Amino acid sequence: MASAWELNNCCGTMEIVFLCCSAGYLVANFFLWNTFICKPMKLLAVFVHEMSHATACWMTGGSVKGIEVYTNEGGVTKYVGGNRFIVVPAGYLGGAFWGGFLVGISGNRIAATVAASILTFSLLISLKYSPNKTMVMLSVGFAAFTLLFILLDWLVFTPLLQFLTLYYGVFIGAFSVYDIYDDLITRTVDGSDAKACHELIPCCLPRCVGVQFAVVALIFQV
Repeated sequence: MASAWELNNCCGTMEIVFLCCSAGYLVANFFLWNTFICKPMKLLAVFVHEMSHATACWMTGGSVKGIEVYTNEGGVTKYVGGNRFIVVPAGYLGGAFWGGFLVGISGNRIAATVAASILTFSLLISLKYSPNKTMVMLSVGFAAFTLLFILLDWLVFTPLLQFLTLYYGVFIGAFSVYDIYDDLITRTVDGSDAKACHELIPCCLPRCVGVQFAVVALIFQV
């Protein structure tokens, strides 16, 4: 039987499963955050951050020249053109948005399948844009892993993909919020998106940008 935790008539059995899984994922991530177990998921969250920059660039008429993710959990999107007022904040806010979005649609089997397919497509299409070695391994690995879950869910056992989509959403959302706090609020990092926003709008200091990003990111999670 397909799961359905859309919270329309809270709280039935599946809604309780959703809440317990979300809480369980958060607790597990908290205790495993600085271990090698979470490393691949952190790099996936960085990918979503960079792909959000790239998507904003494409949507505003720019051209993406390269997408890279590094093992130190950093990344860069090289682009020409586009609207910087939209492209620059799209990284952190895009990661938070997609995290919340994946959580929100995870209870519907078809929606989860579409989201997982889009993620797989994004991972593969990124290989076209001068990826570094880490990016190649990340894209191929997670594309194959996610595709495997799609096939298993539709051909062998369901619900399965919904739980993976929920986990992706919880982790990416949590990573985005923490990343904003660590990179933009507790310190000012040269080359950060907040510093870039400050350069675009000088009256808005980098840490003020970080606070604004954090508020929006938290809203996306609820």
